[in-house]
Amino acid sequence: MPTPTSVVERFHAGVRRTDLRNVAIVAHVDHGKTTLVDAMLRQSGAFAARAELVDRVMDSGELEREKGITILAKNTAVHRQTPHGPVTINVVDTPGHADFGGEVERGLSMVDGVVLLVDASEGPLPQTRFVLRKALAANLPVVLVVNKVDRPDARIAEVVDEAHDLLLELAAELEDVDPDVLDLPVVYASARAGRASLNRPDDGGMPDSDNLDPLFTVLLEHIPAPVGDPDAPLQALVTNLDASSFLGRIALCRIQAGTLRKGQQVGWCREDGRVARVKITELLITEALERVPAEQASAGDLVAIAGIPDITIGDTLADPDDPHPLPRITVDEPAISMTVGVNTSPLAGRNGGTKLTARMLKARLDAELVGNVSVKVLPTERPDTWEVQGRGELALAILVETMRREGFELTVGRPQVVTRTIDGKLCEPFERLSVDVPEEYLGAITQLLAARKGRMEHMHGQGSGRVKMEFVVPSRGLIGFRTDLLTDTRGTGIANAIFEGYHPWAGEIRARHSGSLVCDRSGSVTTYAMLQLADRGTFFVEPGADAYEGMVVGENPRAEDLDVNVTREKKLTNMRQSSADVMETLARPRKLTLEEALEFCANDECVEVAPEVVRVRKLVLDSTQRARQRSRAKTKG
Repeated sequence: MPTPTSVVERFHAGVRRTDLRNVAIVAHVDHGKTTLVDAMLRQSGAFAARAELVDRVMDSGELEREKGITILAKNTAVHRQTPHGPVTINVVDTPGHADFGGEVERGLSMVDGVVLLVDASEGPLPQTRFVLRKALAANLPVVLVVNKVDRPDARIAEVVDEAHDLLLELAAELEDVDPDVLDLPVVYASARAGRASLNRPDDGGMPDSDNLDPLFTVLLEHIPAPVGDPDAPLQALVTNLDASSFLGRIALCRIQAGTLRKGQQVGWCREDGRVARVKITELLITEALERVPAEQASAGDLVAIAGIPDITIGDTLADPDDPHPLPRITVDEPAISMTVGVNTSPLAGRNGGTKLTARMLKARLDAELVGNVSVKVLPTERPDTWEVQGRGELALAILVETMRREGFELTVGRPQVVTRTIDGKLCEPFERLSVDVPEEYLGAITQLLAARKGRMEHMHGQGSGRVKMEFVVPSRGLIGFRTDLLTDTRGTGIANAIFEGYHPWAGEIRARHSGSLVCDRSGSVTTYAMLQLADRGTFFVEPGADAYEGMVVGENPRAEDLDVNVTREKKLTNMRQSSADVMETLARPRKLTLEEALEFCANDECVEVAPEVVRVRKLVLDSTQRARQRSRAKTKG
């Protein structure tokens, strides 16, 4: 098996590409990465004069636009004219949510420097720490961009100091950090206005430049040009995958050395050590938002290639006569898992689903493994159910939601943590949680997190009636936390978390203090029954909906399950009533989204997911069997 070669060995005799820069934009969620890429594209002439301008043009996925977050890392190309000739800046837009950290790690493997974006009001947050740590570990130079300086509550000088403190703190934790990386140039920007400046504006003021030219100047000066020998044996690392109905599977590569040509025979270095000779049928480079055919590309370029149907992330394209595979991409281990199986409810196949079998489900999960290196799929005791592990609850919910829109019907279990045994002790994942709430809710949130085994490590006021706190909390304690946070703070609380590490098991956590209203028979939900049961709790279903025995139709405020008959009809007789009918108002039912349903379901419940509906149900539908299980559990206890 050929041995991987280091970056230093590959580049010691390389040539510097002064016409090219590769940079990734990293930040916490909602700090303005994609908006900044929009402004860079517009000011570089990427759009035609009459083109319809769309906000967040890089967020092309349906789910990305709905949720307002970046889920998949994507790259674009910006062209600039300089006194020394034209320069192409390849920009990689990365997700800002910690659950999609695998995309960030792959994005960093494609670039030579990063732009760290920080909100001028919120400052560095947990994901900022995560992405900056990854950049420093790779010895990538960092350009700090303080975005949204025109916010009324901006505190620009404090945020810059916080970013420098974070940089020094992370540099002290890591070994072998290049001292030059600590020299952090600062750019002040308003991405929405398309303006940037090297001079610090007043808090809430606009940058003194009318465009992003100062930012482009800093990028060209501080982001090093890629180095590689175009005449050396070929080495290109596959960092991402895409697909085309015409070309089939497309591999996105960073050429580390050599030259890649269309129609060229290359050596395909696979994970198991085998090297196969394959032909590059199509070579594409990125121009703005489009991929255009190219005849050749050399060291430093980001390209897309077609012609290898089974290529996967981490594979290397090399010289077939002298193959030297590059080190494969490594990502952090998953921390959250949940079971995914076929839909076994009595209403399976009646909710718009077209893909119902275990074979189809397994094929879809295997396809997800190809393009998503941060997900694992493990078998379970049942042949029609699998355990899916991922970075976080949101990442797994996005996967299930994507499958639902593709026509799958699933049964999804409650998210669980992935435990480890370290030095003979059972350990579980912990997360560092940042909470920003109004001062009047300080006590309620502290009490809420104390019940979830959270430990406060830092608290300070921001001078605007809000308090920012940092906790270290077991990942188990954050399942269902966001719903309680929004309820207790009347929708004004903001929470963000990042993986902290594995620590000893924290003990039992009772995250849910309410029970379920469980339907005790099959039928259609009636208005009459819901009116009679209105004082029992909050309903999730509306009149006319189908229900079955064991389906959770509402939430019981008491910490116990209650079997109810929501299909009961009003008996009609030929006897005249002595009083007239009274108009009664039925409370609007609470519609659960997929994320809310996963947070709500208890250990003995699961979520039925179909294209037209999301339901919570009991694992055991028969009420008699559930009663027997409870009595056995009490006897053993």
